[in-house]
Amino acid sequence: MSTDVVVVGGGYAGVMAANRLTRRDDVTVTLVNARSTFVERIRLHQLAGGTHPAVVEYRDVLAERVRLVVDTATRIDAAGRVVELAGGDVLRYDYLVYAVGSAAAAPEVPGAAEFAYPISTLEQAERLRPVLDAAGAVTVVGGGASGIETAAELAERGRAVTLVCGGVLGPYLHPKGRRAVARRLADLGVVVVEGTDVVEVERDAVRLADGRVVEGDVTVWTAGFGVPDLAARSGLSTDAEGRLRTDETLTSVDDVRIVAAGDCAAPSDLPYRMGCQSAVQLGPQAAETVLSRIAGEQPAVVQVGFAGLCVSLGRRAGIFQFASRDDKATKRHVGGRLGAVIKEFVCKSTVKQLASEARKPGARNAWLKDPKRGELVGAEPVRVR
Repeated sequence: MSTDVVVVGGGYAGVMAANRLTRRDDVTVTLVNARSTFVERIRLHQLAGGTHPAVVEYRDVLAERVRLVVDTATRIDAAGRVVELAGGDVLRYDYLVYAVGSAAAAPEVPGAAEFAYPISTLEQAERLRPVLDAAGAVTVVGGGASGIETAAELAERGRAVTLVCGGVLGPYLHPKGRRAVARRLADLGVVVVEGTDVVEVERDAVRLADGRVVEGDVTVWTAGFGVPDLAARSGLSTDAEGRLRTDETLTSVDDVRIVAAGDCAAPSDLPYRMGCQSAVQLGPQAAETVLSRIAGEQPAVVQVGFAGLCVSLGRRAGIFQFASRDDKATKRHVGGRLGAVIKEFVCKSTVKQLASEARKPGARNAWLKDPKRGELVGAEPVRVR
């Protein structure tokens, strides 16, 4: 008898989970995604800048046995084990993998919704590209990795760019890495504004908390990420940011038949850093939790560790910031041209990792481990009700 598993979300975590689930011949896997192509989110700044399309055909990264349904999930009926779709259809499931990912958080700054351009989805990057083609001066808001990459990409292609950080430039980076990034941005002509927030966005300027006004033809908004509210709308337990609350096996605290993976998961109320580095680890382990339950076995506790942070600084430079397994930046980094080579290798190898899982599901079953995770979870971890 076949077991039906529905994976909601076709990003890094969702694709890895769907592919891993094909390990069992008696499991039918359906992947629900709003788009018919896989989006390389880590390249969206390149799409906006005109240096990469940032999409891959699903046939290149998805196992043949996975059925792709191009639609949007609007509600999960956990009691009835049904996913309702925007197109009117419903999908019944025995188990569900919740992998809806993340997107730019709705900015609360006056004028941002009207005049600023987010860049966290394919559609947003595609909308921004022709606007940038007609722009001379660009203001990028947000000093994290997305803001830095966008500012560098556009400056390298001839735009006059001002990067407004709010706090410090690259808050994740070690001070040594931060200085290296600042030097590269300066070489590209990027004006970096630190220590003051944007308080208003106008059509051709942003106003800062310290009274300054930064003029520009277009404002790109990269500050803050949020998750879709599908879990909350479906009556499932979420954390304050809307991520699905799970135990350390990624199982929903409400329902053992719902498992989460990627940016939208909050295991033990201690979510991992958002990004493909955690997603490609969480996706297959979420699938393993489902496979264990199908086999009548106790699922393993998730293991996720970090190696660092890769940031492109245009096409000719980049930085790889080394980190401890528990995701703390160290003094070591690789920059310059070699940093760009490493970043491009990471982008390409991530897609190859998805394709490899499609061809040989379960071939990789060892993950980096954060040795301090257990201390944070404590003696009384979150448990399934």
